[in-house]
Amino acid sequence: MLVEQLGSDAIDPAEFYDRLCAAVCRLTRLERAMLMLYDPAYRAVRTAGSAGIDPDVARQVEGTLADAPLAQRALEQDDVVIASGDLSGEIPVHVAEAIGTNAVACVPVSAGGAWLGVIFADCNGAEFELDESERLPLRTLARGAALVASVERSTSMRERANRLSERIALAREIHDQVIQRLFGLSLVLGAEGPLSDEDRKRAHAEVRSVLAELRGSLERQLAPPEHETKTTLRRMIDRLEEHDPRVRVNWQEGVRVPDRLEALLQSVLAEAMRNVDKHANATEITVSLTHRDGALTLQVINDGVQGNRQAEGGLGLKLAGIEALQREGVLEYGPYKDGRWRVRIVCPIGEADADG
Repeated sequence: MLVEQLGSDAIDPAEFYDRLCAAVCRLTRLERAMLMLYDPAYRAVRTAGSAGIDPDVARQVEGTLADAPLAQRALEQDDVVIASGDLSGEIPVHVAEAIGTNAVACVPVSAGGAWLGVIFADCNGAEFELDESERLPLRTLARGAALVASVERSTSMRERANRLSERIALAREIHDQVIQRLFGLSLVLGAEGPLSDEDRKRAHAEVRSVLAELRGSLERQLAPPEHETKTTLRRMIDRLEEHDPRVRVNWQEGVRVPDRLEALLQSVLAEAMRNVDKHANATEITVSLTHRDGALTLQVINDGVQGNRQAEGGLGLKLAGIEALQREGVLEYGPYKDGRWRVRIVCPIGEADADG
């Protein structure tokens, strides 16, 4: 069964996870299954695939380990765990509402010591037990899900590193081949005295040549493909405020985020929070979104900075900075007042974004 799931010519992760949940039901007495994977940007587990459950309902389900002691036990034991009876406090409220059950099995999805998510499955609400002949395929299918999820993450990290390398190479090429020649031209044109006809023709030809090189460099398709986002900045910030007592939110009344900026701002927020977790012992994190003078500003400020480890920023912030430039925006990060750290992105918005 696992070979069949992985043997497709091209694996679409969304379809694969749905097929894997269907396989859970085929190989065991279980009738409904829902696979949930951790989303680092959203800082919660979200539904990646399901079987026997309304897909629209399943997509709304989310949660954290704090909401699901059953999931934590399954991951710690690295084995299938079953809970029955009163499930309040055992599984996230959203999961309980989605499946409405008196018994549920939780299967850990992990690889290499990393907890990636879980599979919740049940017998359409009825209580049940599973023998070893059913637990084994559940563990095997969960390992398959962990394999695909790990490959997805690794591929994403490689793509981000490759995009950064391409942009660094482009910047170096423009500097070496264009900026230097323009600097030489500026010296010639700024010199005292009139230019001869021959010098004027040479300068004109040089400008045309430089423009051709610059156009050729900029026409390269280096911009990353637009990725569909499954949430909104507002929802991400609300979740942070709800689940992280350190977070304080200042969202200017009436401000809306244009669709074209959603993915970028979400990425900046996720990277800023990831840096806080890695490089600071923060006790207070302020997230603000404001609109002023035709520009939208997202700002994240935290205390508890440890040494100077954040000074150069990580790969994610470097990529976000380049993507901000592609949208005529500016991303800056660095030390702030009173020993704090700030990440701020400013993007211009116009009338076309009014309904965004």
